[in-house]
Amino acid sequence: MGVYAQTSGGDTYTNPVKTKNLPDPSVIYGGDHYFYVYATDNGEQSIPIYKSKDLVYWRLAGGAFTDKTRPTFVEGGGLWAPEIAKINGKFVLYYAMSKWGGEWDCGIGVATSDRPQGPFTDHGKLFISSEIGVKNSIDPCHFTDTDGKQYLFWGSFRGIYGIELDESGLKIKEGAEKFQIAPGSDGNVNNIEATMILKKGKYYYLFGSSGTCCDGANSTYHVVVARSTSIKGPFVNKSKRSVMVSHFETILTKSDDVVGPGHNSELIQDDNGDWWMLYHGFQANDIDGGRVLYLDQVKWDSDDWPYIEGGIPSKKSRKPYFKDYVFNGIENLSSKGDFEILQAGHNYLQLSGPKRKRFTWGVYDLSGKYVEGGTGSETKDLWINDLANGVYVVNMGNEALRVQRKVIKVD
Repeated sequence: MGVYAQTSGGDTYTNPVKTKNLPDPSVIYGGDHYFYVYATDNGEQSIPIYKSKDLVYWRLAGGAFTDKTRPTFVEGGGLWAPEIAKINGKFVLYYAMSKWGGEWDCGIGVATSDRPQGPFTDHGKLFISSEIGVKNSIDPCHFTDTDGKQYLFWGSFRGIYGIELDESGLKIKEGAEKFQIAPGSDGNVNNIEATMILKKGKYYYLFGSSGTCCDGANSTYHVVVARSTSIKGPFVNKSKRSVMVSHFETILTKSDDVVGPGHNSELIQDDNGDWWMLYHGFQANDIDGGRVLYLDQVKWDSDDWPYIEGGIPSKKSRKPYFKDYVFNGIENLSSKGDFEILQAGHNYLQLSGPKRKRFTWGVYDLSGKYVEGGTGSETKDLWINDLANGVYVVNMGNEALRVQRKVIKVD
């Protein structure tokens, strides 16, 4: 991916990376030194959005919709399984709208924003199940092929389908016909949902999840994969048998600590060339905590098949690596003890510190004269548009640690 972001101190992390109910994650690099993850409605935000510099330390960035802007094309429906993409400079959010049991009334909608954290403007439904002729039309997946063509894939245990989109990504291309890439029928043990498509080398990889997602301690969710040399299939397993008639390859299943791991995000490649996958799962010791966020490295064998070490969620692993960056000539310090001062926008900074710890901050001119300051807890937005043009130093820390950074006032 080659993006530039900073890590929060230390070389390892422990799973889960966020003990918050964040089902069905989708992730994107925002172009502002943050990754953003989007998840199914969790009762607090309409599609919650969290952000991270390193895929490990996540904090709330907002929600995609408010009560006033929330989509309504399925009466009483929840917003499920969001899929984020960037198309023609816009952040495009695909989402499923459904309620339990409404397999012919559910559907997929689309919204856009100029910023990864929103707010998003809803453009309404692309289709509902009865219109597209696919039962249980949820779990959207956007994919742009190497020839520039854009596709939407979707489906949940009733077959996985794809269709070409127009250049905007907001509509089905005129004359496009849907095509099927994975099986689906009641009782078929090979059924999947939660599609994610990756092109790597000569292969298209179809990741999905099989089993029951949401039965708490009884959940049987697990991650599977197949591959093809064509975006329209046939997708095959290691025995080169089509998954339309044979099984997928399983790459991640439950452990003693994690129940029902699945619905993986897009794969992110770090600056060492390693691949990483976010997914949800239940903590075995806190089932009531919901489906929380996990991270694991995806490795590749000698025949270019993906796998996860041990086939189960890791407990403690090496962190992804992302290079430090320089933003518009403004020096950014490496994180120390989870302290960071980030130029987050044209006229404001974001100060972040350790969880549940207070910090102090201060702004000084180059003569050392105090300009303003205060205290914060975990995060603070520091607006600098009221400062005179010039160069300033921002100090931040606590009794144990102090960091500083030069700030160039942006006109």
